[in-house]
Amino acid sequence: MDHSSHGSMDSDSGDSMMGASCEISMLWNWNTVNSCFISKSWHVTSKGMFAGSCIGVVLLGICLELLRRSVKEYDRFLLRQHKAQFLATSAGSTAADTSKATGEGASDSGAAACVAIPAFRPNVFQQAIRALLHMVQFAVAYFLMLLAMYYNGYIIICIFIGTYIGSFIFQWEHLSEREIPVLLMKLLSAADEVASSTKV
Repeated sequence: MDHSSHGSMDSDSGDSMMGASCEISMLWNWNTVNSCFISKSWHVTSKGMFAGSCIGVVLLGICLELLRRSVKEYDRFLLRQHKAQFLATSAGSTAADTSKATGEGASDSGAAACVAIPAFRPNVFQQAIRALLHMVQFAVAYFLMLLAMYYNGYIIICIFIGTYIGSFIFQWEHLSEREIPVLLMKLLSAADEVASSTKV
């Protein structure tokens, strides 16, 4: 009985040591098995589990870039919607003016059609969606930062790989110099002012 009890005590102590063994280092390390991240429940007990953790970190990095693109696309959607509404209302008013105006009035209405689109301020619901997207993006970025603070080389490399893949996919878009039309309008107006001043 003594041998059996001694054996059971050894097995219990061995199990408790196996369950409590959690390698956490504040220095650069390459730990795999028995690594712990964020909480005790994230205890890597096998190489397969560590590989799954690495894949999850890569996916988190991709999701971060997806959220960044989502923020940009939602802002562009709001601006397109605002521009379409403004052009629709201005086109209606311009058509009404041109039907009534003649001569100089027609030229004034044509000039009114070239009025710049006013600045856009989202409403409460739109701003709530923008704030929600920003909050989720901040949460994912903060979570990745917490993972990087474990100084595990494999995890940090996976963070770099995930952000690279995400940026490659979601930041691949058409690049256009949107400031060129605005600059051209300013240059034309400046040229008109110079021409009018020289005539005087």
